[in-house]
Amino acid sequence: MIPADPTGPTGRIDHPGPEHWAAAGRRLLAKALAEFAYEELLTPVPDPAEPAGDGYRLELGDGVYWTFRAARGTFATWRIDESSVRRHPAPESGPGADPGEAGPERLFLDARAVLGWDGPTTAEALRELLATRRAEALTLARALPAAALADLDHLELEAHQDGHPCMVLNKGRLGFAASDAAAYAPEAAGAVRLVWAAVHTSLAGYAGVPGLDTQDRLLAGELDESTRKQFAAALEDACTAAGRSPADYRWLPVHPFHWDEAVVPLFAPYLADGRLVRLGEGPDRYRPLQSIRTLANLDHPHRHNVKVPLLIRNTLVWRGLSTEPTGAAPDITAWLHGLRAADPYLRDELRFHPLGEVASVAVRHPLYEGIGDAPYRYHELLGAVWREPLPALLRAGEKARTMAALLKTGSDGRALAAELVARSGLPPRDWLARFLAALLPGLLHHLYRYGTAFCPHGENTVILYDAADIPVGIAVKDFAEDVNLLPERRPEYAALSARADRVLLRWPAHELAHSLLSAVFAGHFRFFAPLAETHLGVPEAEFWALVRAEIERYHRRFPELADRCDDFGLFAAEFDRVALNREQLLGGGFHDRAERDEGFDVVHGTVANPLANPVTGPAEAGEGR
Repeated sequence: MIPADPTGPTGRIDHPGPEHWAAAGRRLLAKALAEFAYEELLTPVPDPAEPAGDGYRLELGDGVYWTFRAARGTFATWRIDESSVRRHPAPESGPGADPGEAGPERLFLDARAVLGWDGPTTAEALRELLATRRAEALTLARALPAAALADLDHLELEAHQDGHPCMVLNKGRLGFAASDAAAYAPEAAGAVRLVWAAVHTSLAGYAGVPGLDTQDRLLAGELDESTRKQFAAALEDACTAAGRSPADYRWLPVHPFHWDEAVVPLFAPYLADGRLVRLGEGPDRYRPLQSIRTLANLDHPHRHNVKVPLLIRNTLVWRGLSTEPTGAAPDITAWLHGLRAADPYLRDELRFHPLGEVASVAVRHPLYEGIGDAPYRYHELLGAVWREPLPALLRAGEKARTMAALLKTGSDGRALAAELVARSGLPPRDWLARFLAALLPGLLHHLYRYGTAFCPHGENTVILYDAADIPVGIAVKDFAEDVNLLPERRPEYAALSARADRVLLRWPAHELAHSLLSAVFAGHFRFFAPLAETHLGVPEAEFWALVRAEIERYHRRFPELADRCDDFGLFAAEFDRVALNREQLLGGGFHDRAERDEGFDVVHGTVANPLANPVTGPAEAGEGR
């Protein structure tokens, strides 16, 4: 249940005990070895001392090497037995030993020469590793068995997720103090009250979809009448002192951490001249989702989610809100909703829901606007986006869980997916077929028919389940910066507004296909397929046959799109390997860049595509559907 305590987060700092600290270290150590080897940052070789053939040795110089046992899987993935990892020479033990001597911290220090890290990079990597390990340990301390996880609602389950499956340093939240993490991190499962501010139209602009084209309409649904009157009185007083009109202001929520960390010090000139006014603290409690800067309303779940900037760095980037994409977000939503409304396949046959970013306030900073080569975080300092809430999509008895949750294993060693399959009453293979039928057709249709790609990784994709825990559809989110198009002008793009057209990145078909190849297949199914084999008894090869069968089913349904299907090449023999850890640790992830990375991340080499082989047998026939 959502906690009833109205006081919000206390900032109480918990410290992981030795058991959970050690368990988090083992998990991160195995993950670092596996993902660094997958991205070819490190190169393990077969260990001749292991006659079983599953032993590997990683030489790191100066007589130091690590050994472990591992199985290999699709995409040449490494599945490392974390209990088998050993450092040679063995670390010291006893009262004076360094507690991180045999953990991931020691691996980072041992490997820095091979990785080519200088001192600042090593120090920053170690800093983020320690923060990630601490967050992981606290998550393990709160772990629940699979059955309990399955009983949680969407918001409760968000507090138990494991973070980005590909990235080793996935919970750094650099910029948060320990008390901030205790109050605002998703795994803290706290409640946050937002600060509300008003910004003069010389600095801020409002945008909304049809029906929310004025901010008064939005605010009437987001704030109760007494709060609106209280805030209006505060603004009236400030305007009287500054000689301005309250009608010339736009209201927006601000995260309390960000207000203290960024708004008060960096917007001081505009607080002083009255163009930025603090209205007060809103009464509603919010809970952060896994993306941290997006929060859902605990007290009124059918009110919008809000996405607000945070001056922290996590998994590659600073978590701000770019001014121009923020302003364009409602236009992109209106276009996507228009596509769905006009397409009977999307509208009537599928449960495919773009979670609309229906309103926004974008705030510019005149001083930093004049510094084009400033680090990009100074161009993402203030704004807000209101997103459609999940509860509004759910029918009686339905539940929603992010796709990322399907990678979760409970404290009892049982996978959440296994629990859901058992509750559904379906054979595992049939449940997987239903999952793929819920997930893929809408994404394929946008890609092939409309030349439009989302970024449907595990956290951005929400699976909708019926009362029997059978997947029936999906919702996708993050549009302003994560919807991409083809380079050419197409009739499907004609309804895009000029400002939406300016901010949406464009890529050739084979790169746009990475929205599925990398974000879903290599970025999520690379981990889900072995879980299905271990916990559901469906061999990995059969899982991939089911994936291909679902794509082929779509191809047969829309034969007129055959040429476009060939252009995107989802069945190509190989595709580029996206290397997120390379990007973070070698590609400037710790540096102050003037531009965000544009594109589908750093790539390194290629990987064999498990979808390249035609399906034969039951998967092709569609049994279990």
